[in-house]
Amino acid sequence: MQIALIDIVIILAYLAAIIMIGLMLKRRASKNMESYYQGGKTLPWYMLGLSNASGMFDISGTMWLVTLCFVYGMKSIWIPWLWPVFNQIILMVYLSIWLRRSNVLTGAEWIRTRFGDGTGGRLAHFIVVVFAVISVLGFLAYGFVGVGKFIEIFVPWEIVSPYLPFDLSPEYVPHFYGILFTSIATFYVMLGGMMSIVWADVLQFSIMTFAALAIGIIAMTQVTPEALHAAVPEGWANPFFGWTLDLDWSDKIAEVNDKILSDGYSLFSIFVMMMLFKGILVSAAGPAPNYDMQKILATRSPREGALMSGFVSIALMPIRYFMIAGFAVLAVVYYDRLDLMSGGKLDFENILPSAILEFAPVGIMGILLAGLIAAFMSTFASTVNAAPAYLINDIYKRYINPEASNRTLIRASYLTSVSVVVISTVIGLYVESINSLLQWLVSGLWGGYVVTNVLKWYWWRLNGQGYFWGMLTGIVCALVLPPVFTHLLPEVSSDIIPLYIFPLILLISGLACVLTSLNTAEEDREVLKAFYRQVNPWGFWGPIKRAVQEDDPDFVANPNFKRDMANIVVGVITQTCLVALPIFIVIKEWGSSLTTMLVLVISALVLKKNWYDKLTD
Repeated sequence: MQIALIDIVIILAYLAAIIMIGLMLKRRASKNMESYYQGGKTLPWYMLGLSNASGMFDISGTMWLVTLCFVYGMKSIWIPWLWPVFNQIILMVYLSIWLRRSNVLTGAEWIRTRFGDGTGGRLAHFIVVVFAVISVLGFLAYGFVGVGKFIEIFVPWEIVSPYLPFDLSPEYVPHFYGILFTSIATFYVMLGGMMSIVWADVLQFSIMTFAALAIGIIAMTQVTPEALHAAVPEGWANPFFGWTLDLDWSDKIAEVNDKILSDGYSLFSIFVMMMLFKGILVSAAGPAPNYDMQKILATRSPREGALMSGFVSIALMPIRYFMIAGFAVLAVVYYDRLDLMSGGKLDFENILPSAILEFAPVGIMGILLAGLIAAFMSTFASTVNAAPAYLINDIYKRYINPEASNRTLIRASYLTSVSVVVISTVIGLYVESINSLLQWLVSGLWGGYVVTNVLKWYWWRLNGQGYFWGMLTGIVCALVLPPVFTHLLPEVSSDIIPLYIFPLILLISGLACVLTSLNTAEEDREVLKAFYRQVNPWGFWGPIKRAVQEDDPDFVANPNFKRDMANIVVGVITQTCLVALPIFIVIKEWGSSLTTMLVLVISALVLKKNWYDKLTD
């Protein structure tokens, strides 16, 4: 099937709509920095939650998840713990409340509330900006690679090239398409800021919901349980696993075994344990300085920050995985009809676009493509919005031009947005696969982020200098160690090397952080008392808690550690059910669907009583 005229019209109509949104909101967004980066803190939590869910419904991630579901079946529900997906649960339970209480514009500005404005505070502030910019560039390159691969399937280069004054070799065609769509996304986010992003995201999520339901229903009507069972290996429909993966595709699609080997997931229990270990630490550190943090800071109150984070999983998981399962089921059963060749080699990351081309009816294809392109736009735009928030507010305004007018700051934001997009595009030109970049981002780079950012919440003795040296050591390790270990361990998949070296990065950065803090002066007690009084975290704050209670005997320290831990466990169970249930429904495992639904209802009722009913600012 080829893309039809009506599908092209739908896509163009969507692109025109988001550009109009940017133009219409330009005046409101340019009032001041808070309006541009946080929508003036006037947006309701459910719109911000939909926007955040929409931002996570990206092309690159969806392509990756469809590939995982195709290859690993129900066992694929655990692999997104790499992000980790359950960070939204920890944010929901307590961290969004703690973060939003600071009432600042960016994560780097938040650092000053924790470490003050002394030497340590300035160093900590600087390194957060550096980390934010590196992670933004990485995620922009990740999105750039995904959208280019995606569009190439639908618009072959031989159709476009006669109308262009240049030619490209096959490996650079995805990059050309990536540049085209990143330019459109950059345009509307530059104009409308956070308001433009949120309203465009609500439109995008509505489109994606319709398209996702359509694809899941098509898969359920076209594929019988018998046909699916005959096409997949034993254990594909079982989410549980032993020490090893034990999925043998040899007599089904032999090439899939090579994919499993290259992914490095064969020892599945070890892999899941490492993901869980890493995921708990990353989640406890709080959101990285990107669009997720910006949307928490944009909520109207701490309570709404928690509601927004909780709503993300409810909005995103069932819809997204209903579509992912639909495409995976169609692709498995009708594998011989897919074209997975890219640049002259087999690429399983092309399953999603190839399946759309093969199975989506006319009209639905246009809606689906518009939705997925919109998903890319959403993620890309939110990430682009985060970069100037740090560079302009935390560097330019603070150190270079403190007296700059709003007009000057907004224009500087425009220039910064364009610059980070150009740099990330150059990085994307050298990235071979979505998975390799994803692994580096979530395992390597965040390995350097974890220790210092866990301790900033829970240990009073961490100071700005310890934070700086812990983060700097972690960032350097994340940049230097992966190529070294790829050379030293040629038998291990290079894509998974960052996950394997995560504990080493953790150890090195942790030692740098703790030893520096213990061998340098503690932060100003007044700064620490002000932070503790405002945020009221639980953790190792004994001396500061006693000092605050001496000043204010009526101050009540946070007593909710045990309740928060219980809610996190129940929340992760709830979220996992929201992932598993739509897949079970699509593959028509009705017994498993019923069991999952029962667990979901019970866990949701527990959260209602033990979390929602007790939410306060």
